[in-house]
Amino acid sequence: MFSLIDAALSRTRTMLVLLVFILIAGVITYITIPKESSPDITIPIIYVSVGHQGISPVDSERLLVRPIEQQLRSIEGVKEMTSTASEGHASVILEFSVGMDLNKAMADVREAVDLAKPKLPEDSDEPTVNEVTLASEEPVLSLVLYGTVPERTIVQIARRLQDKLESYRQVLEVNIAGDREDIVEIIVDPLLMESYGLDQADIYNLIALNNRVVAAGFVDTGYGRFSVKVPSVFDSLKDVLELPIKVDGKQVITFADVATVRRAFRDPESYARLDGESAVVLDVSKRAGENIIETVELVKAVLIEAQKNARVAE
Repeated sequence: MFSLIDAALSRTRTMLVLLVFILIAGVITYITIPKESSPDITIPIIYVSVGHQGISPVDSERLLVRPIEQQLRSIEGVKEMTSTASEGHASVILEFSVGMDLNKAMADVREAVDLAKPKLPEDSDEPTVNEVTLASEEPVLSLVLYGTVPERTIVQIARRLQDKLESYRQVLEVNIAGDREDIVEIIVDPLLMESYGLDQADIYNLIALNNRVVAAGFVDTGYGRFSVKVPSVFDSLKDVLELPIKVDGKQVITFADVATVRRAFRDPESYARLDGESAVVLDVSKRAGENIIETVELVKAVLIEAQKNARVAE
């Protein structure tokens, strides 16, 4: 013990260099290490879900789970795969080995789900693929948008910010609270509808049958096989108003003849207020393993840039 102390004292310069090295290493570690009260536990987990209204648990397992599982089994690095079939819904949870590149895993899972889509029932919802993090579910930052502008303008700005922020790797997701889903209201005049011999069922069925993409099979060419679809989705209010609903002799009756169409919002599912005024809130969650301070600074920079662009547009 004393010999070690004597050796250290006899090599003063070496000990000073070692001390400086330890101090520099400590400063670098302090700057780079994530700083938060609840550190992330990085376990690569991906959640795949698909819905089908009215399907039984047995049929959900046979028609939804099995086709997806068949494609997901070929993915490398999967440690455990858990599937759940319930009424109207099916899900698959994939846990990957620790150290797996999550971006590559997400790409592989999305590719496998795309291959499974043709085997799913036609009326099934679009499958979704989401990353699951074991970090705290509390957002690292909340942005509040409000002002003396129409509600639709605030919602549009919030959705643009959501898309912008979610394009960065540090941000896991951005949830919007206080917004309302856009809808199209069709207000039918009952007297005009009766005069043309129409009823509500005719109107409803016409909208439902025309607002969908119809698969028309495949075309085989010398360069490959291509799917053919007949698009019949409404892109604007004009498309709805010009939709023919009945032919009376030489006269074509359209929606514009019996109804008015307007944009509106669904009833709100959540509310956000600031000083008693309606507002829209963006809750920003960071990706597991990312530095919380860097993520907050990134969000602030995006917000400042958006404010500058808004002033230029004015």
